[in-house]
Amino acid sequence: MKKENTLLINSFKKSLIASCQPIPKGPLDSSSFVLASAKASIVGGAKALRIEGFKNLEIIKKNINIPVIGIKKRNLKKYPIIITPLLSDVERLSILGAEIIAFDATLRNRPVSSLKLIEKIHSYKKIAMADCSNIKDAIEAIENGADIISTTLSGYTNDKVVPKNPDFKFLNQLIKKFKIPIIAEGRFNTPALFKKAIKSGAHAVVIGTALNRI
Repeated sequence: MKKENTLLINSFKKSLIASCQPIPKGPLDSSSFVLASAKASIVGGAKALRIEGFKNLEIIKKNINIPVIGIKKRNLKKYPIIITPLLSDVERLSILGAEIIAFDATLRNRPVSSLKLIEKIHSYKKIAMADCSNIKDAIEAIENGADIISTTLSGYTNDKVVPKNPDFKFLNQLIKKFKIPIIAEGRFNTPALFKKAIKSGAHAVVIGTALNRI
């Protein structure tokens, strides 16, 4: 990884990453709200952002100068993969300025392999963040060259009821097993849970619903 990317990742170590994603088609689903939410999060101490969609990313990069994790969500008919499933998504997010690109790295039926997505991300000199659901996902993502692993999809890849609490068991597995930065994401919705994740060794914690879904 180039030095600039290492410094960028270290710039939000032990901090909060604000995921500014309002409910789709809800009353707050507008780029102006996403920008306002991002600015308010920065005032509150956020050191990086997670932004969904090309339009939202464009307005964020024009107005804010902190690291951004860019994603594109799609509902594909033939595949369960939602987060950044296509190479064209990686290309657009890269061109629009996302320093980090996150993608679904689960071992499910997908339109493009994780390896090809990571190679595409790296071709633009960007940081590849693998959103995983379990340790098997993470192992393959790292073998394919992922720079960051996150717990984003734990609890969201089956037909069972989504757990109420964060998956600390998975988080701790990742922290103990791998040397690369591990980001805690998924139901971390109180200051106490944030603090516990950081104390456990998480590089940073993504907070979304607790900030944006009133």
